[in-house]
Amino acid sequence: MSLDFDALRKKLNNLQGQNDRSKATWKPPEGKSTIRLVPWKDNLDNPFVELYFHYLAGKSQLSPRTFGEADPIAEFADKLRETGDKDDWSHARNFTPKLRTYAPVIVRGEEDQGVRFYGFGKTVYEQLCGVILDPDWGDITDVESGHDVGIELVPKEKSDTNFAKTTILVKPKESPLSKDAKLAENWLKDQPDIYEIFTKPSYDELAAFLNRYLNPDSDVSVTSESKSPINDDSDKFDPDEGDVKEENTKSKDVAAEFKELFND
Repeated sequence: MSLDFDALRKKLNNLQGQNDRSKATWKPPEGKSTIRLVPWKDNLDNPFVELYFHYLAGKSQLSPRTFGEADPIAEFADKLRETGDKDDWSHARNFTPKLRTYAPVIVRGEEDQGVRFYGFGKTVYEQLCGVILDPDWGDITDVESGHDVGIELVPKEKSDTNFAKTTILVKPKESPLSKDAKLAENWLKDQPDIYEIFTKPSYDELAAFLNRYLNPDSDVSVTSESKSPINDDSDKFDPDEGDVKEENTKSKDVAAEFKELFND
């Protein structure tokens, strides 16, 4: 009987707090930073992890549609669109899961913190994909001959637009992930589990949350202290795409649509 090293490693990561969101994720600070995209241990052919989230009431929920599963909040959005009403169509945007992409990275100057997941929106995703697909660059995640990536964040209040701006600049010089081969090998194995960082709520938990959001006076209580994996949203805002706006959707008409959908 052989040992399950992956299970043991996952247990160790949990014990060491490597799946704690504040420790396992990275946000670029104002100004310039340098990172290195690391091959994702769960899919060496693609470093990008696409996750879909709901952003409501100051909370984030990982949408089951990330995994191709049923999602009552997304179903509610679909129901609103089916009415053909202009206001319903507008409200539906708030209940439609939003894409946020993550990639495992090493932050230069902070190598002692190990691999963390960098989350970004559509603009940065497009920039990174464009570089990777450009044959002049090749595989920038290559452990031996890849490229570091410069990240520059201009906060909203200093931007010439109405939102923060993030730009990337791939370093032209090839470099190893680390000059220490053993350290690089450890980085390829000891990575946070993205699905432990962002846990998936059940269908019933999301339906209860939606009911509470639309009917705050109901007796269905969903709080951050409950067992439901509803997270305080550390990623509520896309730094490269501006704030995720939440419209006022708590109208009687929208609440009635909810009752019609889930009470039928």
